[in-house]
Amino acid sequence: MLAITGVAGKRCNAAPQREAMSLGITGIDHIQIAVPKALEEKCLAFYRELFAFPELAKPPELQAHGGAWFQVGLLQMHIGVDPDASPKSKRHICFLTSDLARAKKAVLKQGVAIEEESVAEGLSRFFIRDPAGNRIEIGQK
Repeated sequence: MLAITGVAGKRCNAAPQREAMSLGITGIDHIQIAVPKALEEKCLAFYRELFAFPELAKPPELQAHGGAWFQVGLLQMHIGVDPDASPKSKRHICFLTSDLARAKKAVLKQGVAIEEESVAEGLSRFFIRDPAGNRIEIGQK
């Protein structure tokens, strides 16, 4: 520990500063969400029917694990299968749309409840949940 003189000349202990190291990361290849085994088929149907993302073939060595892979713009979204459900939380994916009103209408037509609607940092948005409780933000800039 280093002793540093702080406000009004009082001393405080601080950890030594370390130089940040870059990992050389250049982007994101994919994201993965998890759904419980008991809701796998219902969740996969939700993403296939509501979002209609192009589905990708999983590598043969991963097919036995269940779930599915989808292409979402330039990124992939993987849906993995866990034995049990995860607790409800605020973590989420934000999908962008060019027509928020049309997206909202389609969501409501499928009987999916909208949790919240707002505007933040120039993004008009609403939030829904998949059958496993994963939070999804749909927004338009």
